[in-house]
Amino acid sequence: MHSFAVILPAAGGATRFGRPVNKLLVPLAGVPLIVHPLRAFLSRPDVTDVIVPTSAALPFAEARSPELEACLRDRRLRVCPGGSNRAESVRRGLAEVPETTQWVAVHDAARPFVSQELITRTLAAALEHGAAVGAMPVSLTVKEADGPLPARVVRTIPRRRLWAVQTPQVARRADLKAAFETCPIPLDQVTDDLQLLELAGKPVWLVDGDEHNIKVTTPTDLRIAEMLLKLHAWPAVADSPIVPP
Repeated sequence: MHSFAVILPAAGGATRFGRPVNKLLVPLAGVPLIVHPLRAFLSRPDVTDVIVPTSAALPFAEARSPELEACLRDRRLRVCPGGSNRAESVRRGLAEVPETTQWVAVHDAARPFVSQELITRTLAAALEHGAAVGAMPVSLTVKEADGPLPARVVRTIPRRRLWAVQTPQVARRADLKAAFETCPIPLDQVTDDLQLLELAGKPVWLVDGDEHNIKVTTPTDLRIAEMLLKLHAWPAVADSPIVPP
């Protein structure tokens, strides 16, 4: 079994959520949203560390959730200061991963329905190819234009070559660290974790994603997540037992 560490960047301002609360602490199936991905990874015996780069806007101590408190008692889980953008938060989280750990998975803290199958599939592809991420085919027609709108269309991009990536994104810790050190663009322009490896000339492979692995960005997304739980009669991810360290 290949072990790996997990980084859950959680320092974003959640400005698109539109409520005066942090979306990661909003209840989903009766527990804070962030508990779902936390327990999905803490339930795995091959996870050595779970690092959560966060900010004062995510007051774990004030959440008053027994489920979140149970996660925080797991000695594999650590919280560290996040950055001003996602890539900087991941970089800070990466600094907390022990050098003896070879593989790292970065997962959106706002993706509550990450499945064990997707985690295992992505990890297996990364072990074979060096870095991997789940992806879904883009079903909409995408046109390129210079914004803001109204604007003239430059071209229509063929859908067959377009894929919407998800998380977790898995890579070698050393490769990701080196990619941060040589990144040729400002970190606030990095929109995807494995984009760093692409910029460094490292191969990145796509594997089948999961249509239910949605990201909660707006209140509408939260309602969709609640409906998915009801329609599919899934047990909450937070019901997964934490594997004792």
